[in-house]
Amino acid sequence: MPTRIDHLPPPADLAPAWSAIAATLATRGPRWATSAFARGPLWHHDDGGGNWADLVHGADGRAVLLGHDHEYSDTYFREAAEYFGEDETDLLADADDWWAALAAGHLEAIRTDGMWLGFLYAFDGTNWWRADYEADDGFTSLALPFLDRSRTVAAVVDDLTQHCQAESHPVPADLETRARRLVAVCPELTDDVAGYVFDGLTPDLDPAAAVTAARAFRQV
Repeated sequence: MPTRIDHLPPPADLAPAWSAIAATLATRGPRWATSAFARGPLWHHDDGGGNWADLVHGADGRAVLLGHDHEYSDTYFREAAEYFGEDETDLLADADDWWAALAAGHLEAIRTDGMWLGFLYAFDGTNWWRADYEADDGFTSLALPFLDRSRTVAAVVDDLTQHCQAESHPVPADLETRARRLVAVCPELTDDVAGYVFDGLTPDLDPAAAVTAARAFRQV
């Protein structure tokens, strides 16, 4: 039977941090915005290096969180097992049908696009679950920045610091305070708060894009 996971917050609790990451990236332009966004029931995050995680929302508070770490996911699901010549880990073993229904697009992409899945966790409205297996599925190694608010703040500070330095622009002394404010208000980010957080960093940042990106996480 599936194994209960006790260390993950409910999907709704991920919205502030996930949307703050998306808002930060969106200010830097469309290319960066593809690394974190909400489009309808789908929330996406990737690190730009081939590692990713998606959250797909369903009815009655259900959701699936699925993704892959191309270096550390040792679960080989479906076509991946044959491709890599490894024993298969069935990420849907003993699962209710709605797990596969919510993950249908991703399961199809395994067959059509060679998009491997390392983990698939399901939230039933109360608890998180995954199939029972021993292999390292790569979830922990992803170190997803939105699972912990302090980690989220650090990720925002790091991204904006790198951007300022790349543009030969001074890093403001209050950058961490700005980042904490961003996480505190997202996904209900306003123009005023976005202006406070992003204005004056570098001229190319777009605070309005941050507002749009953050508010997309309210639509589930």
